[in-house]
Amino acid sequence: MPEVNEIGPDGRRIPVVLITGFLGSGKTTLLSRILQHKDMANTAVIVNEFGEIGLDHMLVETPTDDDEMVLLNSGCLCCTIRGDLVDTLKNLLIKRQKGEIPAFERVVVETTGLADPAPILLTILSDELIHLWFVLDSVVTVVDAFNGNGQLDTHFESVKQAAVADRIVLSKTDIADKPRIEGIRKRLEKLNPGAKIQEVSHGDVDPYRLLNIGIEATGDREADIKEWLREDDFHDECTEHDHDHDHDHDHDHHHNHSHHDETIKSFAIFRDKPIKPDGLKLWLNMLSGFRGPQLLRVKGLLNVNGEPVVIHAVQHLFHNPISLPKWPTDDRRSRIVFITHDLDRSELERTLEALDLDASPAGKIDPNAPFDPEGYKRFVDAMSAFGSSVPK
Repeated sequence: MPEVNEIGPDGRRIPVVLITGFLGSGKTTLLSRILQHKDMANTAVIVNEFGEIGLDHMLVETPTDDDEMVLLNSGCLCCTIRGDLVDTLKNLLIKRQKGEIPAFERVVVETTGLADPAPILLTILSDELIHLWFVLDSVVTVVDAFNGNGQLDTHFESVKQAAVADRIVLSKTDIADKPRIEGIRKRLEKLNPGAKIQEVSHGDVDPYRLLNIGIEATGDREADIKEWLREDDFHDECTEHDHDHDHDHDHDHHHNHSHHDETIKSFAIFRDKPIKPDGLKLWLNMLSGFRGPQLLRVKGLLNVNGEPVVIHAVQHLFHNPISLPKWPTDDRRSRIVFITHDLDRSELERTLEALDLDASPAGKIDPNAPFDPEGYKRFVDAMSAFGSSVPK
């Protein structure tokens, strides 16, 4: 695992917002309305095809000879995907630096209706150049209030889209009756307790209800971390905390909907004891290697030897941990939010022993030190929790 990145309060990158949703959910309508909003000036929007969002009435000019890029009358720059998302973002960045296009302040990416959002999130997190200039701000998932239950029942892609969201837009509320809206809203709240749900009609929504919710969103570190992590939404009601132990809160609900829902687990784990740096590196590497495909999304604020560190993961890829300049609040507990597929809370709890491992307690390794059988046993026990393929 790479070393922890230092990031100052003014070291913000260009935020990227991912808008996803199943076919017919109203994603295109939402995007069209967002593009016309006055506050979306200085935004670059990446779409699949111009024709899908009816841009004719919004076009002003083509700012370059590039026929895949147009400037809208709102001041918003719109372009189609060139090759893949990495190529498109790099092309935008080069043109921005050369002054060929306006200096956009954020990027909005629209996915296709059948798209699994995970590979797109991995792109933003993994490419070295993209990571240097861009940061994931939020995942916005549009769910059809009228037809959404059927889509969630039959298409696992739609379940994953809702599960990884930071914000859920419940569309077509003008044609769905109140019981239907309440039913799908409760289902989504169980599926992803940390996502705020916004009910809209005809895509009419304030963009700032969907934007500026990442860890570098506003520069107000306390507010940004709280809004991004939202661990309080995973608390069980009337929970009493025993501060001598690790404790956790689970929203592992079973209900009468599709079995797809039952495979998604949403929970938060809280930990009072500080984490060892070596233990964190080992835990992240092992979790990525042995449980990665089952991790839809992981967010955390950790106490690493008393210092605050942010982690973020999508499936097997853990973003480089970010060391914060100071604690955003007086709460020094580590807290990690998990959204998983076919992975129970208890299985992850068993891996947490690795966080206590310290390869060199004295700050250096003594080659002449005698073999420590107890230390070796702790290591083996911690590793065995990650999977049967780990040697014992």
